[in-house]
Amino acid sequence: MARYTDPVCRLCRREGMKLYLKGSRCDSPKCALERRSTPPGMHTRRGKQSEYGLRLREKQRLKRFYGVLESQFRRFFKLASQSPANTGEQLLSLMERRLDNVVHRLGFAVNRPSARQLVSHGHIQVNGRTVNIPSYILRVNDVITVKDNKRSRQVVAEALKNSNVKVPDFLERVSTDPPEGKVVRLPTRDDVDDRIRNINEQMIIEISTR
Repeated sequence: MARYTDPVCRLCRREGMKLYLKGSRCDSPKCALERRSTPPGMHTRRGKQSEYGLRLREKQRLKRFYGVLESQFRRFFKLASQSPANTGEQLLSLMERRLDNVVHRLGFAVNRPSARQLVSHGHIQVNGRTVNIPSYILRVNDVITVKDNKRSRQVVAEALKNSNVKVPDFLERVSTDPPEGKVVRLPTRDDVDDRIRNINEQMIIEISTR
């Protein structure tokens, strides 16, 4: 399973926004973006960004916020474009319905990388069956639970204690002991995480359909 293994703070600096890839550190003075807001690498004077560059940055922000690689993004975009509904909204809806994203937004993990690890290590179950695929797309009425063992419950309980995540309206946190959540409806544009809500999905469509 492919994943990004280089330093993650450089991604925030490259995109010029906090991607919240390091949990509580991102809200502290130790945040790399707070200490050095310039993009990584050798710095030369940059001119006005091209139209292509603007669209590329929007696409990269979306991918990196949700922890999606290029091949995965192409799959999600293809699914979104096949829907009769608005492609941009469908793309955001698919991103929000990823299992690792839902685990994080239920408060079971402090950030998306931690949620991805929880899923990959087999701590999360969907409708009573263990699912270890972070990109698994959830459907309405799917029930997300934590595996019934001491280690799994301990990790999630710690995250719930330290999490200040507001559960979005398309999800329901059924209980915290045992940890359980449910997808009550499909997410809309208004349900997108506040920290990425200003994304311009039209620009992403334009660059992805070239």
